Amino acid sequence: MISIQSKWRYLFMFLGIQLVVMALLSREGYQKRVSYFIRIFRKPDATSSSGRNHTAAVIGGGDVYANLSHLSKTHSQGDEMPYCPKTSPLIGGPIHVSFPSGLTTAQVQRKNPLVVRGGRYRPPDCAARHRTAIIIPHRHREHHLKFLLYYLHPFLQRQQLNYGIYVIHQAGNYTFNRAKLMNVGFREAMKEEDWDCLFFHDVDLIPEDDRNTYVCDSNPKHAAIAMDKFGYKLPYKMYFGGVSALTPLHYLKINGFPNNYWGWGGEDDDIGVRVTLGGMYITRPSVKVGRYKMIKHKLDKGNGVNPKRFNMLAKTRQTWRLDGMNTAEYETISRQYLPLYTNITVNIGTEAGLHPPPPPPPPAKAAVEKTAHAPAKGSAQPPATLEESHAENASATSDR
Repeated sequence: MISIQSKWRYLFMFLGIQLVVMALLSREGYQKRVSYFIRIFRKPDATSSSGRNHTAAVIGGGDVYANLSHLSKTHSQGDEMPYCPKTSPLIGGPIHVSFPSGLTTAQVQRKNPLVVRGGRYRPPDCAARHRTAIIIPHRHREHHLKFLLYYLHPFLQRQQLNYGIYVIHQAGNYTFNRAKLMNVGFREAMKEEDWDCLFFHDVDLIPEDDRNTYVCDSNPKHAAIAMDKFGYKLPYKMYFGGVSALTPLHYLKINGFPNNYWGWGGEDDDIGVRVTLGGMYITRPSVKVGRYKMIKHKLDKGNGVNPKRFNMLAKTRQTWRLDGMNTAEYETISRQYLPLYTNITVNIGTEAGLHPPPPPPPPAKAAVEKTAHAPAKGSAQPPATLEESHAENASATSDR
């Protein structure tokens, strides 16, 4: 028979084992809590000020403009300017993102005095190591564009990039075609400068960590790995939507983007498949760094779900060399060098082509009446009027 002391001993052993298991499972959370209390009671001093700023950024996110106030308003002269450091000292980590209702484009412009006409920037005190073009497909989303520009300009300046922002605006009211607009953006941006990296950027996604550098990797990069609408997780392995980066060589290897995805959905998966077919693979930042906040909105009018997307995706292996940069047709309507970006308005046509043939005219009224009241075969009844005679001759000519 088990004594009372033995029962207590077994009970304490059982509780001890449970405590060990719980400690192992919550080790990371325990360390965070201990660190938090240590920071509370640690005395502040001058040597730890930068550490405090970094800790504050990690907890709540910092002001994206915080590290830019000391930059010179004039660029250094001469060819002896040193290269910028490989890792920018202006990078601060997590960024606080909100969407104030009263923000104006004029305010964004005043916050970015070093951005010049056309949305171009280069560091004032060092030579940038990277030249990046930002391509934004767009139509009727000026409200979203204003917020993206507010965050994106300082975000890129903190990374000490030589950059330009291109907004590719689809003219007309026909169904939106995101991928074809990006083909346009690639071609038009490369006409202006020999960019070594191009970021294809949705207008409603705001980056939340400037350690997510807007430079290209040795393979195509998917930057928007963790969006808030997906719970800051990658929705599926081959996802390549939102924000992606390719060098000109990468872009040409995959024949650019497809031109035939009209409406919402499918084109980003098609691009992901093209990367594999081009003999490359997708790289990504960590989930902690590649975070984005989406500006909430409904599907735009003229950008409904594409019902053909799954059937088209199934044929990508057969179509990717036949449909892409080599077949992109469009007409440039205007090019505007605005204070915060270059706006390029284009006609990209419809599913029927850039200039679809006009519909056939309706049949003439006299011809319709003649057909409806045609005499029996073999009769020789002449037309009653001169107009009917002309209509009959025209009909006979068209039959030939």
